[in-house]
Amino acid sequence: MNVKELLAAARVAINEGDLEKAGGLRDQATMLKEVEALEPKEEKAPTKGAPEPAVNKQPTLTVIEDEADKENKRNPYKTFGEFLLDVKASAEGVTDRRLVALRSSDKSLEGGFSLSGAMGDAFVGSFASAKAMKAAPTGIGESIPQAGGLLVGTQRQDSILSRVYESGQLLSRVAMDTIGPNSNGMSYYTEDESSRATGSRRGGVRFYWTAENSATTASAPSFREVELKLKKASAAVYVTEEQLQDSTAMESYIMRILPEEIRWGVEDAIINGTGVGMPLGISSSGAVLSVAKETGQAADTIVYDNLVSMWARLWAPAQSRAIWLHSQDAIPQLMTMTLDVGTGGVPVYMPPGGASATPYGTIFGRPAFVHESAGNLGDVSDLMLIDPTQYQMIDKGGMQSASSIHVRFLEGETVYRFIYRVDGQPMWDSALTPANGGSTLSPFLNLAARA
Repeated sequence: MNVKELLAAARVAINEGDLEKAGGLRDQATMLKEVEALEPKEEKAPTKGAPEPAVNKQPTLTVIEDEADKENKRNPYKTFGEFLLDVKASAEGVTDRRLVALRSSDKSLEGGFSLSGAMGDAFVGSFASAKAMKAAPTGIGESIPQAGGLLVGTQRQDSILSRVYESGQLLSRVAMDTIGPNSNGMSYYTEDESSRATGSRRGGVRFYWTAENSATTASAPSFREVELKLKKASAAVYVTEEQLQDSTAMESYIMRILPEEIRWGVEDAIINGTGVGMPLGISSSGAVLSVAKETGQAADTIVYDNLVSMWARLWAPAQSRAIWLHSQDAIPQLMTMTLDVGTGGVPVYMPPGGASATPYGTIFGRPAFVHESAGNLGDVSDLMLIDPTQYQMIDKGGMQSASSIHVRFLEGETVYRFIYRVDGQPMWDSALTPANGGSTLSPFLNLAARA
């Protein structure tokens, strides 16, 4: 069989679905063509006056186009493999007549053939009818784990992601003194004043209107002592030496979260501390005023009159320093609160980025912060108004950190320890009665329960 006969037999095999036989016939045709190209060709001198021999002249056939031929124009190839074999044969110099009309005229495609013209738009759009697309991959790739996907690694961030909590809103505002060496506490002397009534101011100082040549009646202030003794807040964690060697992020993570935990505990003690082994909190002191709810007020609500009542009971010198603290679930109550003005209204709580243009909300011009130590909505202290400068604290020069491999040396563990020696309490031990005998005042107020 010559090359053309082999290619014709290959096409018959393709139409019968025997792609393996077709491939073999194609290979034989290719080899035969290469052999013929290597064979020396005998050149005969043309006879003078003789006509030149005809070259590759084929008998002319007239083909009448029928409906099947028209269909073949839209989809001349029935299988994807048949099309690929003809493309390969064309690259070797043998071009099937069906490919002639499919050759691209676009120079950028380098004479390639149109797949949609050969197989139809439906095939190209979905590849659903192509058996080759359903077959398992024959080479190495990433899509299948066993075929190489398992060997492809992913980058890993060495740091440990953790949630960021805001802390320090109270610690940065309270009065703070640092204790020097050889001491573990500090004493303060403060006026023993609980009333501004005449004869009680400054704990007993009083003035008199006196006549000429009349003696002035003596008076004197009174004082009380406030003693703060350092309490110890600590946190520790053990880490195996293997963990430290194999995880570069662990140490920096510990050095970040343990101090954060201690700061949280100290700030919570400023609000809720019992004074036993810890600072005395504002809520546990005798100076805090609990403002009652309004008559008929619904449970678990905060209304504008609550804010007004709290502001009215705030010690006047504290108004320029006071801050509001509230629970997270109080935000809807505050942000939807309005003050009726005529037929309209104005917002009471100015949200962050609103008209206040500050990084926090404001109420009556004073900062309002969410704080985890506040009570749940409707419980006492879900809303507080305090002057943090009236809360006195001492510390031993900041937080101390240390690590040791000796505590659990045999177990191969390193301990990280943080200690913060601190104490504090309100400088007020009771509310203050104003000179006119009205409602008591304080720099520390909370909203009573609304059950």
